[in-house]
Amino acid sequence: MARVKNKMLYIYKKNALCDVDSLRQAAGILDADHPVVSVTGAGGKTSSIRRLAGEYIRSGQKVIVMTTTHLMVEEEPWFLLEPSEEKMRELLETYSQVWVGTPAENRRMGPVPDEFLNVIWNMELPVLVEADGARQLPLKVPGEQEPVILPQTTHLLSVYGLDGIGGRIRDVFFRPERAAELLGRQPEDLVTVEDVALLASSEDAGRKGCPADAVYTVVLNKADTLRLKARALEISRELEKAGIMRIAVSSREED
Repeated sequence: MARVKNKMLYIYKKNALCDVDSLRQAAGILDADHPVVSVTGAGGKTSSIRRLAGEYIRSGQKVIVMTTTHLMVEEEPWFLLEPSEEKMRELLETYSQVWVGTPAENRRMGPVPDEFLNVIWNMELPVLVEADGARQLPLKVPGEQEPVILPQTTHLLSVYGLDGIGGRIRDVFFRPERAAELLGRQPEDLVTVEDVALLASSEDAGRKGCPADAVYTVVLNKADTLRLKARALEISRELEKAGIMRIAVSSREED
């Protein structure tokens, strides 16, 4: 199967997928002063956050990453598992980024204490928040208490793994029973492009909890083949019919 070049990034515009320089540009974040960007969904939340953080660092800016749920801890020196303003500033000075949280089970970190949020806001830096969990599955429908979106959120990115299309709902969804109910399908049914578009435009799925004044962007991730890129274009056209125009299409980042 033909492969698409890695690290590609497109936006949907005028019935086509057009090259764009950065995910910040695609999501309307580029010119925002110290935005709070919450990332939800499945199939590429952490990679999208990593991409955004890299864009800030390459532009000479510092960035803070945290979670309102759980986030895997990587073997990188900029991970900080204690709410320490002094250590956070040291890591920002050294690495231009800090991923801050509290220790959790299974090599994960949890949210910082509520009282520490004011320390973060007072720094007036871009803040990237992983605000959802999906257990590494490509698609999900949120539970009753999900996602956990901070009211300070200025931009919301809702992520979908294109590799879930064509799989059975029961196999590719986190919370498949909720997905089947919302879509009016059966757990054995195969996921279609229309299903993904419905989820991304739904107030009970992709748009759930989005603050009224936040910029909403759908991120269609893992467009790693020409076939999946074509499916992303189909989904984008369906989303346009639903009134959603800010859509980014990305491939997996590779080292």
